[in-house]
Amino acid sequence: MIKVQLDQGPAVEMDAGVTVFEALKNLKKTDRRLAAARVDGEPADLSRALTQDCTIAPIPADSPEGLEIMRHSAAHIMAEAVRDLFPKVKVAIGPAIESGFYYDFDVPEPFTPEDLEKIEERMRQLVKQDQPFSREEVAKDEALQLFSSQHEDYKVEIIEALPEGRVSLYRQGNFLDLCRGPHIPSTGLLKAFKLTTSSGAYWRGDERQPMLQRIYGTAFATPKELKQYLEFLEEAKRRDHRRLGRELGLFSIEEEAGAGMVIYHPKGALLRSLIEDFERREHLKRGYQMVMGPQLLRADLWKRSGHWDNYRDQMYFTEVEGQMYGIKPMNCVAHMLIYKSRGRSYRELPLRYFELGTVLRHERSGVLHGLTRVRQFTQDDAHIICTPEQVESEIVGVLDFVFQVMAIFGFEYEVELSTRPEKSIGSDAEWELATHALIKALEAKNLPYHVCEGEGAFYGPKIDIKLKDAINRRWQCATIQCDFTLPERFDLTYVGADGGRHRPVMLHRVILGSLERFIGVLIEHFAGAFPVWLAPTQAVLLPITDRVHAYAEEVAAALRAEGLRVEVDSRPETLGYKIREAQGQKIPYMIVIGDREVADRTLSPRLRDGTELKDVPVAAFVARLKEESQIPSTT
Repeated sequence: MIKVQLDQGPAVEMDAGVTVFEALKNLKKTDRRLAAARVDGEPADLSRALTQDCTIAPIPADSPEGLEIMRHSAAHIMAEAVRDLFPKVKVAIGPAIESGFYYDFDVPEPFTPEDLEKIEERMRQLVKQDQPFSREEVAKDEALQLFSSQHEDYKVEIIEALPEGRVSLYRQGNFLDLCRGPHIPSTGLLKAFKLTTSSGAYWRGDERQPMLQRIYGTAFATPKELKQYLEFLEEAKRRDHRRLGRELGLFSIEEEAGAGMVIYHPKGALLRSLIEDFERREHLKRGYQMVMGPQLLRADLWKRSGHWDNYRDQMYFTEVEGQMYGIKPMNCVAHMLIYKSRGRSYRELPLRYFELGTVLRHERSGVLHGLTRVRQFTQDDAHIICTPEQVESEIVGVLDFVFQVMAIFGFEYEVELSTRPEKSIGSDAEWELATHALIKALEAKNLPYHVCEGEGAFYGPKIDIKLKDAINRRWQCATIQCDFTLPERFDLTYVGADGGRHRPVMLHRVILGSLERFIGVLIEHFAGAFPVWLAPTQAVLLPITDRVHAYAEEVAAALRAEGLRVEVDSRPETLGYKIREAQGQKIPYMIVIGDREVADRTLSPRLRDGTELKDVPVAAFVARLKEESQIPSTT
């Protein structure tokens, strides 16, 4: 007999060898659909036999953990369906991801939409068969022999990297996969799923490795939740910044120019310029000083900063007259050189250096995505060099800055605290001081936060602010990093009130982060319909006939004289066509001009939501548009 305890309840004696499901049934905890359970805190299959005293807890299928297990199982079912339909396929990996799952396959030709329909139908058949998931454990050598005999090269590569010992496998139907588990009890538990798309993906995300075909899918506990998610996907597709960026003439990424390199078109460059002007004004108001560092710095500096040892794989290097240089991936090194250019006193601190700094990072092609992941981007980067006593108040000031700016753009947010990663520089004491400073600032603002263990920068812990957009997606933009280490490496000092030399602390921070990413997020947040102050074109004049063109140009000149952004659509098209075009371009105001407007010296503006205004005097419209064009202030 063994004793089985449910959470904090009393222990109940049961026969050794009882399964987790039978134990939960005895404890009357099978009233909900269960995906798996926790045994002594570790996730386990419901079919697992219990052989010693333990504590168990059910994992319902509709819980976050249960959904993750169900989605992982859905990936296995999808792989079985693909194998059934494409017998020569080689399988790679198939994890659960946020809101879904994927599996990578080595196939001669990319999957088509028709293929996905067939795979999904085969999955339904496998679900209907209610195949049980069963776990097997074999020696590593036996697993190698098994998958080698099946010519599953990717599984063999994974197994070879595992430590010696036993390897766990999962079988459902005629499909066997290498997996840690756990899984749902049987395929029949998968009630609501959908395959969404397929794309190319390099093995292990490395462009030097084979290109595989990845199929994405999603699964939920109920058909209702699946339907809601599919509607969300359609809305996200409608807001996709890559499509809108092309349709609105904002930017392009051309293969012949290079992957991850953004080319801004006139309207996109204007949008970016408006954001940059807003940023400069807000930083100057808060006592920041504008600086600018070079794109290339000698490799010796990157070695001293720790980038050479900890960040080299994401950097580009070149040689000039026999000297190795690194193209900057960050702006901090040049800012420290500015600080060191002369002696500093405690009376000068804090010093806040701000740069709209363009950086380059070697991102793998497999992770590049529109504006949100590129190889060249510009950060609204600043470094605050201050005394240890000023650290908390400076962090609080940055947090206030972030939240005031995000309110202007209509973003909500969540906060994360990321701690020391395995690959890092600096002493334990320095990391403890830096982490404590960030925590104190969060507590001073009474901000709830989630701790991300081991996800800090290599030189210091950080606060990340995740923005929530109009359809509740999370985006990483603002960050604050507390650094006691680089001031030590670059021997930054200041003369204190006691006349002695002291070591300052450096805060690395961005407000919007990468301008490219932020613009991509903005496009999707507003679905391309920017507020008037941000719209590249604020109004378009639509003359109905040739004889009113002169008046249209006169009005356009008056608007431009007031600094307003206006176009005249003089194409020989119908008024309805011009209005539809302007609506497609998300222009805030469409101004119809006909004979009556010329005679009365008025305008007939139409808002992009369909509202129509009649007989508006030109001066009144100019005043209205000027008011709406004012760049918002955070104070």
